[in-house]
Amino acid sequence: MDQLNETTSHRFILLGLSTVPHLQVIFFIIILIMYLMTISGNLLLIIIVRINPRLHSPMYFFLTNLSIIDIFFSSSIAPVLLMNTLAKDRSISLSGCATQMFFSLVLGATECIILAVMAYDRFVAICRPLHYNTIMKNTFCFYLTIGSWSIAVINSFLQVSLTFRLPFCNCLDINHYFCEVPAFIRMSCGDTFVNELILYITGAIISMGCFYLILISYAHIISKILKIISLEGRQKSFSTCASHLTAVTLYYGTIMFMYLQPHSKKSTSNETAKVVPLLYTVVTPMLNPFIYSMRNKDVKNTLRNLLKKK
Repeated sequence: MDQLNETTSHRFILLGLSTVPHLQVIFFIIILIMYLMTISGNLLLIIIVRINPRLHSPMYFFLTNLSIIDIFFSSSIAPVLLMNTLAKDRSISLSGCATQMFFSLVLGATECIILAVMAYDRFVAICRPLHYNTIMKNTFCFYLTIGSWSIAVINSFLQVSLTFRLPFCNCLDINHYFCEVPAFIRMSCGDTFVNELILYITGAIISMGCFYLILISYAHIISKILKIISLEGRQKSFSTCASHLTAVTLYYGTIMFMYLQPHSKKSTSNETAKVVPLLYTVVTPMLNPFIYSMRNKDVKNTLRNLLKKK
């Protein structure tokens, strides 16, 4: 308790992506452009889904949720990163750090689960097409979404509570650009065994569990598609899944690399520990609306009509 009280009286220092002045300017410009593209791309996708009645389906309901998550996920990290990149004072209070960690964990875990739910939606659409409307009712989709958020909130509360019980002694410099659990585990001067164990368990349940469900869904989907005689039918079925598979590969690959490896002080290089999170906190939220819209005729046609009216 004394250690916790001592920690709460200090401010942590976010060291950021780089201390080299000209690199800081370059990083600032790149991150700003990517953040603006994330906000505009995801907002545009949400608007397109809302104004086109053809897109009022469970698949696009979950896609809208994914866009909302990406907007807030990126917004929980990018603005602080932009300010700290050029600012002289890079300190952050304990409450500010805990808040950022909590919301980034909630949004990150929710995205994991929503991607698994979207895979199940594709499974029902392709493998159980006659029962699709019966299974994927609005109430069921709503409960799936609420369940996803609830699991993520519980996990985040547990992780943040355990993280800020660790002793940090005089080491309050966070060699990272935002408050993330692995960075705090590496900088702690105490025993982190329980924290790492809980991190692995929750990581296995959420990320690996959801990834396993996705693999099962797509194993059935691919098996079903290969039985389709028509080449055009196969291509159409594959095209409905290609965007989701691309998003899953990008997101899960980086998440599992970061969270399901030993987090001892020497296990992960400082540069790797900074670069990898950029992929799932900044790059993936920016790419998702483009990934899901490039191969979708309804989305592209709605966008063309919207631009013509403007």
